[in-house]
Amino acid sequence: MKQGVLMRFLNETGDITRFAGRFFKEAFKPRYEIGEFLRQCFFIGYKSLPLVAITAFIMGLVITIQSRPTLVEFGAEAWLPKMVSVSLVREIAPVITALICAGKIGSGIGAELGSMKVTEQIDAMEVSGTNPFKYLVATRIMTATLTIPILVVLADAVSLYGGYLGANIRGVVSWDLYWNQVFDTLAFSDVIPSILKTFFFGFAIGTIGCYKGYNSNKGTEGVGRSANSAVVISSLLVFILDLLAVQIIDLLNLT
Repeated sequence: MKQGVLMRFLNETGDITRFAGRFFKEAFKPRYEIGEFLRQCFFIGYKSLPLVAITAFIMGLVITIQSRPTLVEFGAEAWLPKMVSVSLVREIAPVITALICAGKIGSGIGAELGSMKVTEQIDAMEVSGTNPFKYLVATRIMTATLTIPILVVLADAVSLYGGYLGANIRGVVSWDLYWNQVFDTLAFSDVIPSILKTFFFGFAIGTIGCYKGYNSNKGTEGVGRSANSAVVISSLLVFILDLLAVQIIDLLNLT
């Protein structure tokens, strides 16, 4: 039983790796699907912006409100903007934004490609001479890889603004003082790694969503399973990649 589960896991890991390798083979060869890429930027990036912005604002507000009592207890209330900014930019905003995108983008891609697979639209594209992998898969993976870091940068800004409002609910912190403390605390070593790892988050989310949808079967039931498993696996990969990124950053800082 355990050996069967392990074999299925290893087989699927190998299939996903080959699927990702095929992306690198197909994505950078002409003809480039610029129109489909821009269309996916609108649906994957722009359409996700309201949800990401609302979540980031609430996140910054809540973290600031929850952190204040502890800092007041230790007489370190003045450190509130510094602590909140580092926490949000380094970890909380990138990871939460990636999880939101895993739920929204991953499931959307999995369901869309899965429905096209079971209704034989992908087969029809192959018969008509169109490369469905380049048109459907490469554009979506590329879009997710490039748009999720942009969404994370916007989430950082919105969450820090939410932190400013949270800091002024129980106290008074001027606009200039708050942002001076934020920018004095944040360094390139905080911002750059947190943005770079989101490219890997986006690639993982796009790849898993496309893989599950592109290989969907068993009719409409398979479409639901593809969307669900895309969310679960991509969310798990976000945590694994974040753990690896943290370990690598710590090693670089030590050296």
